[in-house]
Amino acid sequence: MKPSGIGIDLVEVQRVRQMLEKHGPRFKERTFTLGEIAYCDSCADPAMHYAARFAAKEAAAKALGTGLWSEGVNWTDIEVVREPSGRPRLVLHGMALTHASGAECLVSLTHTRDLAMAQVMLG
Repeated sequence: MKPSGIGIDLVEVQRVRQMLEKHGPRFKERTFTLGEIAYCDSCADPAMHYAARFAAKEAAAKALGTGLWSEGVNWTDIEVVREPSGRPRLVLHGMALTHASGAECLVSLTHTRDLAMAQVMLG
């Protein structure tokens, strides 16, 4: 795969935890897909998993070259799903899919209680 875009993002879990507490369902519905919400809410500490997905969406926007959601890309146009093995995979929808122009998307996530990080490569 010849890389055509790369993005990385680091998120403080506490910041996402505060957004979840302050804005609850509104924050979730504007930022995450129904599948992401169902997965994160099923985890022992949902904030860590929401933070990792938030980082993945930011990293994907950087890799796509759309920056902070310009050019019609919405938060829910970028979705993190889990393969049966547990491996994360990006699924692009809407304008994110259009900007990717058929490129393969790779994602890597990591998190601790305090930080979540994601890296996305397009090729």
